[in-house]
Amino acid sequence: MRRRRGAGFTLVLPFTVLLVLTVLVPVLYTVYLSLFTDRLSGLGFDGPRQLFVGLGNYLSVLVDRAFGQSVLTVALYALVQVPVMLVLAMVLALLLDSAVVRLRQVWTLALFLPYAVPVVIGGLIWAYLYSPGIGPLASLLHFDPLSGRGILPAVVNIATWQWVGYNVVIFYTALRAVPKEILEAARADGAGPVRTALTIKVPLVRPTAFVALVFTVIGSLQLFTEPLVLRSFTGAVTSTWTPSLYVYESAFITNDYGRAAAASVLLAVVSAVLSALVMRLSTRRYR
Repeated sequence: MRRRRGAGFTLVLPFTVLLVLTVLVPVLYTVYLSLFTDRLSGLGFDGPRQLFVGLGNYLSVLVDRAFGQSVLTVALYALVQVPVMLVLAMVLALLLDSAVVRLRQVWTLALFLPYAVPVVIGGLIWAYLYSPGIGPLASLLHFDPLSGRGILPAVVNIATWQWVGYNVVIFYTALRAVPKEILEAARADGAGPVRTALTIKVPLVRPTAFVALVFTVIGSLQLFTEPLVLRSFTGAVTSTWTPSLYVYESAFITNDYGRAAAASVLLAVVSAVLSALVMRLSTRRYR
């Protein structure tokens, strides 16, 4: 019995060490930084001194209008991008799982390819496609995708193009695991392909959809690379357009690490709360 326990502890030890070093220690250090700020004393010749301010950085972030505007931008982005991408991914997965589509592996690979493209490269590709006088989309669309009115749909399009294939593979894998006996029974009862998909397949893969929803919501709150790339092509994306850009601006432009850490902690708390709400909603549906 002791040998089994010893073997179990030995197997768990590497994971525990990695978890502590890569997750717990950075989180605790971020919380520590958020309680301090750097201030100059006297004439400033001695350099900045680290002062304990407690929750001062958190209050400063919460009352900052730029941070509030960035949260509003991400909220609008998530309200549009999350349902569009998940619904589109589910529809494409259902088509791949049906008997209508041939060469399923080829189409699956084609849909997954954008995910294999680095986010920065994908952002640059779409930025040139959006640019007036260079890309074709600016002349085809009835609005400028790099303007203040069109920048949010442009970012939604980039993120959807980048991640929809990833979710298609997840949904398609879940659909392939649906028992064939249930599908055969539905066909025997006279259910057509559309009715089978909506009443049989989609409810059975709903747990997978909730997991994808959690990941998508967290990814939406962490929106960073796409607007950062587009900043070089448009003035509609400011340095504090999203909370992640706000953190980047505070940490690496103004060197206010305490404010950046506080904003990061607040963003992590919001992500955790939203994830918990989604998971609680999913568990209630299956009780």
